[in-house]
Amino acid sequence: MNKKVQLPLQTANLVVGFMVWVLISSLLPFIREDIAIPTEKLAMVTAVPIVLGSILRIPLGYYANAFGARIIFLVSFILLLFPVFYISAASTFTHLIIGGTFLGIGGAVFSVGVTSLPKYYPKEKHGLVNGIYGIGNMGTAISTFAAPVIATQVGWSMTVKLYLVLLLIFAALNFIFGDKHEVKVKTPIVEQIKNVYKNEKLWFFSLFYFITFGSFVAFTIFLPNFLVTYFELEKVDAGMRTAVFIAVATFMRPVGGWLADKFQPLFLLMGVFSGLTFAAVILAFSPSIALYTVGSMIIAICAGTGNGVIFKLVPLYFNKQAGIVNGIVSMMGGLGGFFPPLLLSVVHTMTGSYSIGFMAFSQVALASLVLVVWLYYMDRLSLASEVFDSTGQGIMVTDASGTIETVNPAFTRLTGYSEEEVIGKNPNILSSGRQSSEFYTTMWGQIGLEGMWQGQLWNKRKNGEEYLELISISTIKDNTGDVVRYVGTFSDITPE
Repeated sequence: MNKKVQLPLQTANLVVGFMVWVLISSLLPFIREDIAIPTEKLAMVTAVPIVLGSILRIPLGYYANAFGARIIFLVSFILLLFPVFYISAASTFTHLIIGGTFLGIGGAVFSVGVTSLPKYYPKEKHGLVNGIYGIGNMGTAISTFAAPVIATQVGWSMTVKLYLVLLLIFAALNFIFGDKHEVKVKTPIVEQIKNVYKNEKLWFFSLFYFITFGSFVAFTIFLPNFLVTYFELEKVDAGMRTAVFIAVATFMRPVGGWLADKFQPLFLLMGVFSGLTFAAVILAFSPSIALYTVGSMIIAICAGTGNGVIFKLVPLYFNKQAGIVNGIVSMMGGLGGFFPPLLLSVVHTMTGSYSIGFMAFSQVALASLVLVVWLYYMDRLSLASEVFDSTGQGIMVTDASGTIETVNPAFTRLTGYSEEEVIGKNPNILSSGRQSSEFYTTMWGQIGLEGMWQGQLWNKRKNGEEYLELISISTIKDNTGDVVRYVGTFSDITPE
């Protein structure tokens, strides 16, 4: 029973963590009425929680493996009590920066669940499980919508104090219902990092999450104030529109994870980055509120789907180092939410327009699309190489003139010749002399007519020992029909 409650409990934990994480940005229009914040520093106020919330994801992912999700969530919620109370009494810009920095703990807890929950489910469900956990992103929507509504009744300071009660409740829930017997992994963090940092897939996944989750976070903290200042919407209206954006992106996260369980994840990412590129181009032309809404919804759909897909890829490729890799990838996603608001603010200050910033985003998304396509084909080549190297049959590939281009490890094992010894040579170095020239003439005649031949040959190993092999020779042709290679596969069938 305790294991079954972990998914809903940890998802609810993430909801609360994200509610606290965006506390300042949700209430910023109200806070500005009491605290003077220069326009050029607005982006800094909303972005600072992202910094610590991103950096802490690496140690929290690691410690979730080492101590279990119960302890990490419990300690995180207790620590969050201090910055939340501090912000409730803030009276200056500096107070907001200090308190906001430590609100980052709320965003950092994301890496706890994506590390812990896959331990309870088979691999074929990891995409869906992490996607469901990702629904905790809804916490940003809840704060963005509910906090302004409550603040209109009791003021922003009292609204912040209400979060203290929520944190205490969830600290108690984790103490009571958290899994005390979760499987622990205590490999030193430095050793785990050494095992993964040279793997290029780690950095590809980090970049992809930088874009997808970064765009989600960036729009979450950017939209409320932007809609009020640019389109002159009411604060509650802006909050509701932002909440819809968050809700759509959050709903698409488990959908993305589920799709990644069923289909090729990299194909799905191609669609994600195509959509982000298109949507960012729409926004770059500073459209009306209607078109802006369409572009924002496309970004919500693509970002949410991409978030779900990426956290299917992480345990798929890094099963034994999931904690540290989840931390690094999710850290990059958090940082992805830090830079766009600052970039848009700088661009707007310099040009009076947000168009250049959105166009830059479209180009980054387009570059990511190209990288996903490249990674897909590199993955295919890697798979083909693994099959080539691990098969038990000997394989020899020659060019059209019969010169050996490559052989696999099984070839070396069966013949005694290393790859270096045979590349550039003719296959007749294996000839035992038992077959007549007429035999070979007939064999090559059939290959020329039918494109393949299968039969038995007596060949000779490097040590002079003769052996009988069952061999199949096939032609490989280019698009014009010309033969470019021959592939021979063989097995030793020498009678005992």
